[in-house]
Amino acid sequence: MKRLYFSAVREHFKENKQMLFLMGPRQVGKTTTCCSLREIFDHFTYLSWDDPYDRALILAGPQAIATAVGLQVISETKPIVAFDEIHKYPDWKNFLKGFYDIYSDRIHIIVTGSARLDVYKKGGDSLMGRYFLYRFHPLSVAEIITKTFPLTELRTTSTEISESLFQHLWLFGGYPDPFLKANNRFFNRWSHLRVQQLFNEEVRDVTRVHELKQLEVLANLLKLQVGQQTSHESLAKKVKVTGHTVRSWLEILNSLDYSFELRPWFQNISRSLIKEPKYYLWDWAQVQDEGARAKNFIASHLLKAIHFWSDAGFGQYGLHYIRDKDKGEVDFLFTRDQVPSFLVEVKKGHNKLISRSLAHFQNILGTAHAFQVVIDLPCVNCNCFQEEKPVIVPARSFLSQLI
Repeated sequence: MKRLYFSAVREHFKENKQMLFLMGPRQVGKTTTCCSLREIFDHFTYLSWDDPYDRALILAGPQAIATAVGLQVISETKPIVAFDEIHKYPDWKNFLKGFYDIYSDRIHIIVTGSARLDVYKKGGDSLMGRYFLYRFHPLSVAEIITKTFPLTELRTTSTEISESLFQHLWLFGGYPDPFLKANNRFFNRWSHLRVQQLFNEEVRDVTRVHELKQLEVLANLLKLQVGQQTSHESLAKKVKVTGHTVRSWLEILNSLDYSFELRPWFQNISRSLIKEPKYYLWDWAQVQDEGARAKNFIASHLLKAIHFWSDAGFGQYGLHYIRDKDKGEVDFLFTRDQVPSFLVEVKKGHNKLISRSLAHFQNILGTAHAFQVVIDLPCVNCNCFQEEKPVIVPARSFLSQLI
């Protein structure tokens, strides 16, 4: 199936010569999206480090690749070359720097891979200024409805998603294969193999962790406390390792896109608790408790929005939770350029009562909007972001206006 990122890649190369990095978890659709570019580029070359022939070509150097791609032939359009899993090559950064510096005016370059491509946080990196990136996410409500590249962050009105597709997304998650199959047996087999791949291949390849069984225990513990404040020391006692080790392992699980961490927002909040983070899974379908899954479902959609809008250049976005010493709490605070933008409290079912914390924190922070998002409410055609006071909104409507 076509992904939103297909149009994002096309948009990128209309305006930029920089390399494009597509970074995200396995089986999320990066390779499929890359290969589908053959439809719009006359000359497309896909090179995978895992293929022995392609690996030999990469090791032969930039000139050998230029010859294989056909850069010696004058063309009206730039060819495109995609390097997949090249981060497994120990000298991959220097290789890409050399190839880009020589040929960037004559070719478009895509690099796909896992979280090891996350080099943009490292100041002074040899690739700085030579690439942009998109962090690839699972499917979302808005992406299922439309896959065109957005001209603004928020869509101006909600759009209804069919009930069957919404249920498939809720039950089987946003990874393309289980979502499209929508079959319990396939989902169970796929999930089991994906966990095996994560701990037996990815962890082994990118870390020095040998206690794989204990790391898997930690991963399973996260499933049971999704959306809850998490004490590293408490987890350490359960896994029987040190607090330092647990923190290190949690960073590994985050870097491999198994989980992600939300920290509390504390600016301008008196009596705030600046303490434990909360953790959510990239695959919300692995969360059994429906209340926790509801929070994870919305958290994943919001994370996709902050990543996509930041990567697309609309601004710099952040996601936090709010809690003060009086135990007032709201599940999510969405920020733009470090300024609070809107609050989100999540409910699985609808009981007509709106959380008092929404009005309380909206008054303190001055957010433009405050939403109580309810999973079970039917879609309503509206613009949720026209509402200034705290309001109850259907998840289907709210999420269709994101990305």
